[in-house]
Amino acid sequence: MEIDLDRLKTLITKRTDEIETIVAGTGYLPRTVIGVGTFLLDNDGDVDLLTAKQRVTFEKFLKPLLEKHAR
Repeated sequence: MEIDLDRLKTLITKRTDEIETIVAGTGYLPRTVIGVGTFLLDNDGDVDLLTAKQRVTFEKFLKPLLEKHAR
């Protein structure tokens, strides 16, 4: 998956309410999800650099939110 870095930046800076909603009740913290998004921004969206735990966070929370607004 190629990540739209502009969409990712908007998600983690201006749409944090959506992140808070999707993580509610999961045991994950919004700041964890935002941290993974920030890491991806800092590394040009290279998902291969994510650790196994970061990849799970990306797949579970960020990817669905990015795909939701890609349409």
